[in-house]
Amino acid sequence: MIDFLGDWKRSGYCGALSADDIGKEVVLMGWAMRRRDHGGLVFVDLRDREGIAQIVFDPELSPEAHRKAEGVRNEFVLAVRGKVAPRPEGTVNPSLKTGEIEVLVSECRVLNRSKALPFTLDEHVEVAENIRLKHRYLDLRRPALQQNLLLRSKVTALTREFLTEQGFVEVETPYLTKSTPEGARDFLVPSRINQGSFYALPQSPQLFKQILMVSGFDRYYQIVRCFRDEDLRADRQPEFTQIDCEMSFVDRDDVITVMEGLIARIFQEAKGVRVELPIQRMTYSEAIRRFGVDNPDIRFGLELVELSELVGKSGFKVFADVVASGGIVKGLNAKGCAGLSRKEIDELTEFVKVYGAKGLAYVKMTAEGWQSPIAKFFTDEEMAGIDAAFGAEQGDLLLFVADRAKVVNDSLGRLRNRLAQLLKLIDGETFRFVWITDFPLLEWDDEEKRWVAVHHPFTAPMDEDLPSLESDPGRCRAKAYDLVLNGNEIGGGSIRIHRESIQSLMFRMLGIGEEEARAKFGFLLDALEYGTPPHGGIAFGMDRLIMIMSGSESIRDVIAFPKTQKGACLMSEAPSEVDARQLRDLGLKVTVRQ
Repeated sequence: MIDFLGDWKRSGYCGALSADDIGKEVVLMGWAMRRRDHGGLVFVDLRDREGIAQIVFDPELSPEAHRKAEGVRNEFVLAVRGKVAPRPEGTVNPSLKTGEIEVLVSECRVLNRSKALPFTLDEHVEVAENIRLKHRYLDLRRPALQQNLLLRSKVTALTREFLTEQGFVEVETPYLTKSTPEGARDFLVPSRINQGSFYALPQSPQLFKQILMVSGFDRYYQIVRCFRDEDLRADRQPEFTQIDCEMSFVDRDDVITVMEGLIARIFQEAKGVRVELPIQRMTYSEAIRRFGVDNPDIRFGLELVELSELVGKSGFKVFADVVASGGIVKGLNAKGCAGLSRKEIDELTEFVKVYGAKGLAYVKMTAEGWQSPIAKFFTDEEMAGIDAAFGAEQGDLLLFVADRAKVVNDSLGRLRNRLAQLLKLIDGETFRFVWITDFPLLEWDDEEKRWVAVHHPFTAPMDEDLPSLESDPGRCRAKAYDLVLNGNEIGGGSIRIHRESIQSLMFRMLGIGEEEARAKFGFLLDALEYGTPPHGGIAFGMDRLIMIMSGSESIRDVIAFPKTQKGACLMSEAPSEVDARQLRDLGLKVTVRQ
């Protein structure tokens, strides 16, 4: 029999009960997580979003409730009335928040039954992700995922609270906007009224938030959905959420200071973690030199060592030729790893090849000195110099890559992270932040044979570099800044170009002619001619931030209804074909590429 709530009202959440509630009569509602029959007494773990309470059905206390409990199975929806009591001596569960108490049931209502589940909701049982996503409504009942979404909700509330205190105004910007393909692909939405024309879903509210600064709103924020039609991986989704901010009459330090306050508030109140302010800063060039990447994980050492001068004139032709042709040689010291087998070193070699390296040279530091296929090419003096540069000791493994600077830095930077995982150098409970500043403004794209923006076309150059923008664009630095947490970029921003003449020059440097610039960005160029204040901002990736805060391995575990790596929702079966009439109304005809 299925019961209804009637006049019953829930008195609180299962997981909120404690010893302070002993003696109180409560009404709890939730899902039967486990049922155990112990010689007449029936125990059920009743679960809701806040946790679990053990409820007890005693035939002597309530024969009717006990009779209903005998038919209860996992995931039945129950409402129970009863009294909170201390657990009998010896049965306290210290690992459970409600482990000191239980609820003695006087009445029970079965609000709904459940079929046998396609997979168990036990946290310790591995279930294929495609099965979990197909039945996401069940997957989301798992306590870990519920805690992730509750954390996300708390971070959202703290963000709004802090930014409102700081004088920010929440403004919604359009989802149906103009396509300005510069970077990732847009998701396009056909217009029924203006057939042949398309809206684009925004990759960012960038232009609209700059327009709001022109409009005098001074401080804007939005927790906003954005969309990018790009290849997916564990930390990317086609639709994602940003904490988006913009400020007027500011320089880089002003933005960074306010945003550090936001991050500190979030971590203190949501995680109980104190963030030391000010957060460490590091220039882009220093990050590349020391760590090989612009999103360094600074929780561990394994810093890269530049060796080009030491080995550029050595007898090892591979190194010498690379240096002579303008490349570099760098390495890192895997402390205590001289015992790695040739097979394990070969695996590391294959790893760096993914990032373009042609190979990985190595030296094992033994009691007899260097043990390496390349040892014979170096003099004793050269070997001593390399040892000193690495701080090498007996038992260490020295690893080298020689190539173009980008290949060397990419491959060793990723190898550094890989070794840290293998050597268990990372403290998973630690949160280490670093601001990366002074990025290059532009970089040369060999494929397109033109300069492209490192961040986006609206980022201002450093004042002292502006005179070189046309004559030497490669040396110009940007007023840009990224916040990196544990090796992940969680936010990026910049001071924007606020003068039309400089913005037009930037477009020309990017190979965007005047006609194209007007067609794509005319409304921004017009706005910049009407008294635009200096302004800048930042956007934090909410999904990635919550993923790190919760210790999850994928952002799919911090999003209620995520997409797969093929951009599909397995639960709703989107994307799907649409009715021919809908296509006719839009003036569209579908041709599937074979």
